Amino acid sequence: MTITTENSQLNGVDTTTLFATRDAVKETHEIAKFQFRAHNEWVSGTHNRSTVSGFYGAMQEMQHAQESVVVSDHPAVLVGEDHGPTPVEYLLHAIAACLTGGIANIAAARGVRLTKVSSDVEGDIDLLGILGLSGGSVRNGYEQIKVTFHVEGDADDETLRGIVEQARRRSAVYDVFTNPTPVVIDVVTG
Repeated sequence: MTITTENSQLNGVDTTTLFATRDAVKETHEIAKFQFRAHNEWVSGTHNRSTVSGFYGAMQEMQHAQESVVVSDHPAVLVGEDHGPTPVEYLLHAIAACLTGGIANIAAARGVRLTKVSSDVEGDIDLLGILGLSGGSVRNGYEQIKVTFHVEGDADDETLRGIVEQARRRSAVYDVFTNPTPVVIDVVTG
């Protein structure tokens, strides 16, 4: 899918292309089918590295403009060497990034100029679950995630809160956190 439009920027969002993309997907639903991919390799201990480069979208194989490498590890207190954030910390980034991107797009689509968007994300986790010490009474993952946004722009508080709420309703990461998502694990040995 190639959409050529006259560029109209608001909040760094090309709103002309945003609306053209939405209209194209409305006409041809297959354009909306995407598959994102990451390749992960173990380095040592809890240290591992993921590479993200190619994906399928808009009815074709595509490549990101640049390959991204993401390193993960555990801190020493959790038997790692602290080469990078833990996997669960990346989830905090994922929810913040997804919501923030949604806020920028939605504000631009509504003609609201943003001057500040920042967030603080906290995730509460009890290691009794992960370590198998709770008898099954404590979950392995987060017990709660709290995202606090600081948003400023040329709209009143109610409008800005509405933009954040719409971003929450449309966030893919929020959806993954709050609705069961099937995860299939295949193992190839040898």
